[in-house]
Amino acid sequence: MIKSIRSNQFTIFLIAGGIAAAINFGSRILFSEWLSFSNAVICSYITGMIVAFLLTKKFVFKASRNPIYVSVLIFTVVNIVAAIQTWAISLCMLYFILPSLNVSTFAPEIAHGLGVVTPVFTSYFGHKYFSFR
Repeated sequence: MIKSIRSNQFTIFLIAGGIAAAINFGSRILFSEWLSFSNAVICSYITGMIVAFLLTKKFVFKASRNPIYVSVLIFTVVNIVAAIQTWAISLCMLYFILPSLNVSTFAPEIAHGLGVVTPVFTSYFGHKYFSFR
């Protein structure tokens, strides 16, 4: 693993991110009752992002010197990039890759799950070096 990643900090980041991802994933199922898959993915991402910010600020990057408004702004920008990754992977999986593999059972859940885990490393480095530096 890259030397600059402190394993304890990265582990806590993964746990916080896992909790936020579970909320993201679960809320997408709920949002899908009222919204299209595409819109539900975006709304659930925002829900997970709020949880991620609170957990990451409190437990992962506690020593951040950025004022809270700066952290929120940069966190949002980093997460816009991650949201685009999540959305693109989710839709590509659901509408192109899974159908080509003849996967239809739980296809939205599989597609969204893979989309949610995609931006783990880009988010960690973005938050470590920009949001909470």
